[in-house]
Formats: sequence, C-alpha cells, structure tokens
Amino acid sequence: MDPLDSFSSAWQVVSAELVLVLGLFVAKFAGQAFGTPLRRALMLYAWHTAICFVAVWYALQNGADALDYYMHALAGDIEFRAGTAAVSFVTVLFASTLRLSFLGTTLVYQTLGFIGLLALDASLRLATAGKHRYTRLLATLTVLLPSISFWSSLIGKDAISFLSMGLMLWAALNLGRRLWLMVAAVALMLMVRPHIAGIMVMALAGSFVVKRKVPIGRRILLGGAALAASVVIVPYALNYSGLGENADATDLSAYIDHRQAVSEVGTTSIDLSSMSPPMQLFAYLFRPLPYEAGSAFGLIASMDNVLLLLLCGLGLWNRILGRRGSPLGNRTFMWLYVLITWTVLAVTTANLGISLRQKWMFAPVLMFLLLSRIGRIRLPASAPRHPVPVIQSIRQPQPQRSLLP
Repeated sequence: MDPLDSFSSAWQVVSAELVLVLGLFVAKFAGQAFGTPLRRALMLYAWHTAICFVAVWYALQNGADALDYYMHALAGDIEFRAGTAAVSFVTVLFASTLRLSFLGTTLVYQTLGFIGLLALDASLRLATAGKHRYTRLLATLTVLLPSISFWSSLIGKDAISFLSMGLMLWAALNLGRRLWLMVAAVALMLMVRPHIAGIMVMALAGSFVVKRKVPIGRRILLGGAALAASVVIVPYALNYSGLGENADATDLSAYIDHRQAVSEVGTTSIDLSSMSPPMQLFAYLFRPLPYEAGSAFGLIASMDNVLLLLLCGLGLWNRILGRRGSPLGNRTFMWLYVLITWTVLAVTTANLGISLRQKWMFAPVLMFLLLSRIGRIRLPASAPRHPVPVIQSIRQPQPQRSLLP
C-alpha cells in the first residue's frame, strides 16, 4: 500500500473531512478573535484550502520536503530538536499516532497557516481602515497572494513560521496588552527557525531602547525582559546555525561564504558574490520577475513580486509626499525585524526557490508598514476635520469584536 495514497482506507478519507470541518470552526472562532467578519473569514479559509489542494498535487507530482516530513513521521521514534526534527516530531502525532493520510496531515498544517493568514488580514485591515477603497482592495490582494497560501499550507517549517509571523505582527499592534501573544510567536519561531526567533527578541529589545514615547519604567522593564531573552536565545540560535556563540567577524564572513556556496545550486540559483549588498537585497525580495519565470508556478511567483514592487513604490512615493500614514503599533520593532531578517537572509541565500518560501517570514510585516503609509484616512463629510478620533478608533478596536486582549 502506498503510504502517500490519501484514499486507501475509509478512516483516511473521513479523517481528512473531519480536519476540514474543524478548520471551519477555527475560521469562526479565530475570526472573532481577530475581529474578522464571519463571511470574510470563511472566504479566506476557502481560498487557503483551495491553494492547499494545489500544493498537495504539486508536491505529489514534483516532490517536496513535505513528503519527507510525512515519511519520517510514519517511521516514528523521532527526538525533538529545533528545526527540521521539530516538524517531524510534531507530525508523528498526526501521521503515526492518529494515522492521518498525507492529505489529512497537510490539512492540519494548512489550518495553522490559515490562522497566520487571518492575523495578517486583520492587521492589514487596521492599516487601511478609513482609507480609499482602492487602498483597502490592495490590502486584500496582498492577503490573497498565491505564494503566501501555497507555502503556508504544506507540512513543514513554513506553516509554523508563517503562523508565528502573523501572531507577532498582530501582537506588535498593541504590545502592552498582547505581550503573551508575542511570547507565543517567539516560541513557535524558536521551534522551527531559532535564528529568526533571535532576531525577533533583538528587534524587540532594540525598539524599547530607542522608542521615546514609552514611559521610562515600562521601557526598562520590557527592554530588560527582551534583553534577557536575547541573552538566552541568541547564543542558542548561533549554535543552531553552526556559527557558535563565540563567533567573531572572521567566522561570520566564512559562514556567509559557506551559505552562499551551499544555496547556490539548482536552476534558480544566482551568484551572490558578484552582487553589491543593495542588489542582494533586491534579488532576495523581488526576483524572479516575470521575464525570468521559467514555468507557470514561476510566473505566478513573479506576479507576487510585481505587487511587492508596487507596494514599495507607492510607499516610497507617499514618503516623498510627507504622508505619515496610520501610526499603528510598535513600528520601530517592525522595521528592525524586517531590516535585520531581510539582510541576514539576502546575504546567505543564493537560491531564488528558497527565497520564495523564506521571505514570507518578514515580507508581510513590510507590506503592513507600506500599506499603513499609503493613502490618507478619509473622514465622513459630517465628521470634524481632525483625524485624531479616527486614528484612535483604529488603534483601539472595539472590545466586543475581538477576543484577544
């Protein structure tokens, strides 16, 4: 019997259907938690699920890491370690213990990625609340980018890291009341990608140090907590990456050269050593472009990159015009996280196929920052010509619409 056959027994068929139904309840209750209307939450669930079925078909036809995770989980007896082993360890519960099929197990991970998508959508709706409908439509198109749902719906680190990123972004909008959610986001990222979790806590510590509007007492308390977490997590992340906690500049340079050489394989690889740092950043986030697409999937990914370019262009134009946008959340933390993560990944990843997956750990946060700057808040004709009440209503969503404090 083929272990990847999702229809070889009645239980595998029924269990996959049960996971789908469970996802509907997740859409309802998680949607309430993020203040998302039920119709929109169900629409996003249907979209993410449809992309999941496409991803499963693609994995079975072309091979994917998701298949390896599932096969390892079927064997069982896996020791928990951060990274790849952590995903296999978690997958054992569904593949080996509950005997879910490859499709059923994938639908479980799809549900995790969907929660991250809901968090991203809720954040972008806040960033564009009160703005022109075209700006709000742009935010919706951003959430519906196929690449986001494709990589966050398969068995693997991407679904968990995307969930972590979504929760982190939502928590950063009201960190004083959602600090527990930030802790959960860091814990999830620590499980699958410790080096990114290290960047999270470093960015958090840095934001408290430089943010002047935070009362000095709270700045010392939260900054000290984030710094203490950095002391624990960063050395662990360095050991995980192979650098070692006592690495110096020479070790770092050698590590970057090694990572460039290791990832410079396959038909989608590029020569990072011949590029300047700005070109490396551009290549990581925006390539492949449509003229570089070598397949239908490559063309879809390139169109996602075109939208990213459009957002950056509009954000830069609004910056030139002097528009501050919606002052939501801890933007210092967001910018630090985006810039550090983008730089680290761009200088160590020479394979565009890898970048297509891993950039969704920070690109949605960049999208939020750009969309919050694009456009102006449009006041009703009867409203006072002062935007403060509208901005305050955006920064403090109605309590009855959100279960998350």
